[in-house]
Amino acid sequence: MKRVVVTGIGMINALGLDKESSFKAICNGESGVNKITLFDATDFPVQIAAEVKNFDPLEVVDGKEVKKIDRFIQLGIKAAREAMQDAGFSEELDKEEFGIVSAAGIGGLPNIEKNSIICSERGPRKISPFFIPSALVNMLGGLISIEHGLKGPNISCVTACAAGTHAIGEAYKSIALGNAKKMLVIGAEAAICPVGIGGFASMKALSTRNEDPQHASRPFDKERDGFVMGEGAGALVFEEYEEAKKRGATIYAELIGFGESADA
Repeated sequence: MKRVVVTGIGMINALGLDKESSFKAICNGESGVNKITLFDATDFPVQIAAEVKNFDPLEVVDGKEVKKIDRFIQLGIKAAREAMQDAGFSEELDKEEFGIVSAAGIGGLPNIEKNSIICSERGPRKISPFFIPSALVNMLGGLISIEHGLKGPNISCVTACAAGTHAIGEAYKSIALGNAKKMLVIGAEAAICPVGIGGFASMKALSTRNEDPQHASRPFDKERDGFVMGEGAGALVFEEYEEAKKRGATIYAELIGFGESADA
């Protein structure tokens, strides 16, 4: 079994648009939860979420492409770029054995909702031809692998709240078993939309502390009343230890094992 280490980190979330600002906010004990601004939630029982603020998708993709990809993909592209840059690869990087694992719990829910409304109100011929590609989770990994020229394994995980962790495990196994020398892992989600909030609220899964959003997320408190939906993306670069050591990479951590099971 090969040793697996982390050599690149990227993120974007309600606390920051990159890893440095996010980590600083976390250390300062800041909360990213506030009133929903992505849509009018006035009539919803849940009116709070952890939205990514001040994100301009035009800084990620050009204007012609923005409408072709869902927000979760835009966020994932941003985090992946930061992780790849953070890893400090040279121009001569061999990408034949460099793979990717992408993950999302739901995928392009806002686009599914939007095009469902278009179909209902204006008819099926008005549905965007980019709707399906923009909503599929595997397009996250597909577009990122194209951008960075990654030609190794390309895997997608759609396992609800476990998707990101599942992706880490798949990337770890790919390197540990010798199927790849490097893997980029991305988890992204952006489901703060009427159907997303409304659906989870109907399950009584979300906190309704609308007047105290900063303290709504309290999973271990006896007064907890549900989770708070957030959005964002995180990315990690995994490498085989000897490869990372040979090129003098900064090693953040070593992943020494991974396990998975079902409680069916």
